[in-house]
Amino acid sequence: MGILNRISTIARANINALLDQAEDPAKMLDQLIRDMRDGIAEARTEVAKMIADEKELQANAERSQQLADEWQAKAELAIQKGAEDLAREALRRKIDYANNAKVYHDQWLAQHQAVEKAKADLHELEEKYESALRNREVLLARHRRAQAQQQVAKVSATLSSFDPTSELNRMEERIRLEEARASAQIEIQRDTTEDRFAQLSADSEVEAELAKLKTKISAPPQITAPAGTDAEPAGEEPPKQS
Repeated sequence: MGILNRISTIARANINALLDQAEDPAKMLDQLIRDMRDGIAEARTEVAKMIADEKELQANAERSQQLADEWQAKAELAIQKGAEDLAREALRRKIDYANNAKVYHDQWLAQHQAVEKAKADLHELEEKYESALRNREVLLARHRRAQAQQQVAKVSATLSSFDPTSELNRMEERIRLEEARASAQIEIQRDTTEDRFAQLSADSEVEAELAKLKTKISAPPQITAPAGTDAEPAGEEPPKQS
């Protein structure tokens, strides 16, 4: 039964896990199929030997029972002939063969059960072998798909650790800050220019007022004549009478 246990282990093995560990999944799968095929061939030989042992035990049981029946008949004949000594001897032999028949029968039952189980195991292994042959390409395709899914998961994990939206948001915030600074600079320059023009206007007004003030101060004072007289301008002589 050792070979059946070994092949059962191969059949129960997780083929996908083995393929994941293989450098060349196709070669690995082909090797597994060859191992199953060779193991099944050995298992068939072992099961055939078990069946032969079963048949031998069955034949021994039947032969022992047949001899027990024959010695039973001889004992009966000896009694009929009045030969009790022969009857006793025949009964001894009958009992021995009957006991042997029971032992062989019990062994045959145990062997029969073992053979039936071995046949079932062998049949199951043969079906799995045939299934492996039929599904070789499917298994390889499943392996390739599993590898692709693992690669996708790995890439997804890498991308999830780097969030491009947060980086874009940071850049957008930086650009808005630069735009605000540029706008502030423009506004400051505009305000400075307007202030300068306003200052120029204010200076012109002050200069005009200053000129008026100078003119007013530098002008000679005017003398006002008393009421009822004609004031003559100072420095002029009155006209002579003719």
